[in-house]
Amino acid sequence: MMPKEIITAYLEALGKGDIGVAFSYFSTDAQWHQPGSHQFAGLKTGTEEIGKMVAGMMDATQGTFALKPIGNLMVNGNMAALPVNFTGTIEDRTMDMTGVDLFEVKDGKIINVWLFSDDQELENTFWGK
Repeated sequence: MMPKEIITAYLEALGKGDIGVAFSYFSTDAQWHQPGSHQFAGLKTGTEEIGKMVAGMMDATQGTFALKPIGNLMVNGNMAALPVNFTGTIEDRTMDMTGVDLFEVKDGKIINVWLFSDDQELENTFWGK
């Protein structure tokens, strides 16, 4: 599978809530670069650590956290960028923000994901410490 097919399959599985299938497109030692200075920020290495972060986000938002592509997946070699919208609610705080997810694929697996948020300070406040 080519990078576009791999990332598309990952996003389809994620959209269905099938985390196991979604993470099957990741290398076991993949790195997730979560920006900011909040409780989920920092480098996550491996599908177990990435999965714990995603589960923590879902718990914090009581399942309201959602990610939706809002543009075309743009591929350049083994790299791909995707404009996204992400939303969620934590108590009286809401987030409805755009960003870009940047993927790197090698040997048929996602090996790196970098996230870029439209308003990092707002996202930091939303997720808290």
